[in-house]
Amino acid sequence: MENNHAASGPADTVTAPQEPPVHIHNGPLLLLALLAVVFVLDWAQAVFIPLVLGIMASYALTPLVDRLQRWHIPRALGAALILIGIVGAVGSMAYSLNDEAVSMIETLPQAAKKIRQTLQREWGSTEGALDNVQKAAVQLEHAANDTAVPPTLPRNVTRVVVEEPRLRLSDFLWNGTLGALAFISLTVLVLFLTYFLMASGDTFRRKLVRLSGPTLARRRITVHMLDEISTQIQRYLGVQVFTSVLVGIATWLALTWVGLEHAAVWGVTAGVVNLVPYLGAILITGGTALVAFLQFETLAMAATVGGISLLINTLEGYLLTPWLTGRASRMNAVVVFVGVLFWGWLWGAWGLLLGMPIMIAIKSVCDHIESLHHVGDFLGR
Repeated sequence: MENNHAASGPADTVTAPQEPPVHIHNGPLLLLALLAVVFVLDWAQAVFIPLVLGIMASYALTPLVDRLQRWHIPRALGAALILIGIVGAVGSMAYSLNDEAVSMIETLPQAAKKIRQTLQREWGSTEGALDNVQKAAVQLEHAANDTAVPPTLPRNVTRVVVEEPRLRLSDFLWNGTLGALAFISLTVLVLFLTYFLMASGDTFRRKLVRLSGPTLARRRITVHMLDEISTQIQRYLGVQVFTSVLVGIATWLALTWVGLEHAAVWGVTAGVVNLVPYLGAILITGGTALVAFLQFETLAMAATVGGISLLINTLEGYLLTPWLTGRASRMNAVVVFVGVLFWGWLWGAWGLLLGMPIMIAIKSVCDHIESLHHVGDFLGR
């Protein structure tokens, strides 16, 4: 009995499974790597912004170049014809709306005066709460200056009074000229980069597949990943262009029906800012409401015009765009909002425009790399 019990003792012992060791140093290293990436993206944004713009434009226009190539037109010539056509169309549209834009800008100096007069008439008071607060602040400042004890200066020390620099129009003109030159140079860089990417065809694609590894499985995963990135970005850009055109036309017709001046300019503006998620709808709603308030001088008309713009953007954002994109390319709304805020903080206005395509590409990469599947699931719905 004792021998049997002793012999069976070690066999009955249950060993607990050992958990894999936790690498506590991976977290700080990953955080440092992310901070380094953010620093490089911010420091070299003059390089990354044109690069990302050129890649996105080439993704959107490559199907047209492929179609021209099937019609026996060389890729280099087809890419040049497409870019020349786009530049010519944008230039002709800007030239046709030049007079309306100039006349709208000329009315801006009267905006502040008209707003004040309208608010006084609507509220029935010549002095509003803001005026009273401003007068109280001035009186408090004077009282503080009167009761303050002036500091004693040592001998042979001269008191220096620093005067605020006056507002100079030349500074604004110089800054505006520099901004226009920077935008022109960025446009030229993006056009050349887009042309070379479209003319090269799938050269870089084949190189990326070869660099992915020697095994056939890795190359197959790389091909699927590149195909999905191309498909998702082309779908997103195509939907954005289509919906922006519809929003522009609908805004133009609705504002013309209401009787708002320069409706065509606001229609083009609505179509352009519609490319920026979330913020575009806020900008066009506030802008059209302000212009309607200046023209009609009633809060009711301002609310009506702003409501029309908000309704158009809401129908586009919550009904038309989800129906066109489908479930495959839809992402978590909270993640999209936070991501757009991050890229806007990092790259400014260009980050707001490029944030969504970059996140789509990141999600496609994460969906095809096994160790990053949880990140792809977190970005998706």
